[in-house]
Amino acid sequence: MASANPVVGPTKGRLLLFAFGDFAFNLYWQSVMLFLLFYYTDALELPMKVAATAYMVASVWDGIASFIVGVLVDRHRSARGYGIVLTVGAIPLSLSFILAYLPPSSSSWLGIGLVFGGHLLFRTAYAAINVPYLAMSARISSDERDRALVAGLRMLFGTAAAVLVALATVPLGRWLTGSSAAESFLGSAIVFAILGAVILLLVGATFREAAKVERPYPTDVMTALRSLVRNRAFVMLNAAMMAMIVAITVLNKSVLYYFKYLLNDPDAGQLALASMGAVSGIAIPLWILLERVVGLRALWLFAAGAGMVGLAIFAAVDIRGAALMQWFLIAMQVLIVGLNFAFWAMLPNVIEYGERETGIHVEGTVFGMAALLQRVAIGIATAILGWSFASAGYVPNVQQASDTLAGMRATAALAPLLFLGLSCVAMLANPLGRGSSSKAAEPA
Repeated sequence: MASANPVVGPTKGRLLLFAFGDFAFNLYWQSVMLFLLFYYTDALELPMKVAATAYMVASVWDGIASFIVGVLVDRHRSARGYGIVLTVGAIPLSLSFILAYLPPSSSSWLGIGLVFGGHLLFRTAYAAINVPYLAMSARISSDERDRALVAGLRMLFGTAAAVLVALATVPLGRWLTGSSAAESFLGSAIVFAILGAVILLLVGATFREAAKVERPYPTDVMTALRSLVRNRAFVMLNAAMMAMIVAITVLNKSVLYYFKYLLNDPDAGQLALASMGAVSGIAIPLWILLERVVGLRALWLFAAGAGMVGLAIFAAVDIRGAALMQWFLIAMQVLIVGLNFAFWAMLPNVIEYGERETGIHVEGTVFGMAALLQRVAIGIATAILGWSFASAGYVPNVQQASDTLAGMRATAALAPLLFLGLSCVAMLANPLGRGSSSKAAEPA
């Protein structure tokens, strides 16, 4: 018998508007990922070890906050409430982002502490509304095709934001302020903050829940955590993800330093970051098509293996041309997109796998723990980069010694190579098999 109150699915326009929220989040996220460490060292001229350690601590705290929010998502299941979180949190998030780029009034430890405090405040605000937004993506529609469309649109909007941030941060800031490097970063941060706040206010105000979940949730945090530990698919997928994140973070955070100090062409470095973002939009559909042929695990192994070959060539060949380096990074970005796509495509499947293995359904805790582990990996990667550069003798805004340049180059090539290899080891131990569904799991 047909239901007396049939559920009406969301329109394509509503799906598009919801996915547009990822553009706002990536204005913040891509800026922090691409520029904040460089801002610390080359605009504020903080010591590299201090800057990298502060970034690492903030990143780990971001993960802890994301996990806490993820647990709260499972405890309070009303997705409509998450829309309210977006509308209430949009302005505080934008203000905290501006504070993260606010130059200190002095170079004393107090000034450095205020910079660090602004960073921590931003990370907290970001976790508080980004994790609910991710949980909302599971409730935007009960139709798998709609959710797949939203995932693809989110990646495309995130790519567009990455291109905008990479291309506009420095020139926009200089145009607005016409002054020092630190103040130019602040100027562009203000513009991104205003734009991001407007978008998130709109997304939060228009969100409507279309898919209700009536499965058993854990009654306490420890039960949820034990279910994750028993979920081998979740454990191995996130181990592979952490190794992958370390690899790509070290490589990506090396870009601005590599072009400025090894190639003496910092503007080409910003263009390289923008090109890497632009190619992501082209690569996403290609990886989606390839996944349908080979499956997600094989796709991961192919992308990681090809990346290892590219990094081995980079380690062996000293690239001295800006254009050639840009093409190398573009090729690596195509492979990075494949790895990110495989992770996000497999993550929902481990929820079903875990429910089948443990009898417990968790959503927010899965996303929250994944965010925690991702942020820890980013912190580890930043520490590896910063401490390695510092040990090689790096000093900002001066001509680096030849031994320092060699050490910086070795870090950019060998650390990603090692961690991509570790990601393959973890993925081979993943019980999710060739298919993208948890039902395709191989026997343990």
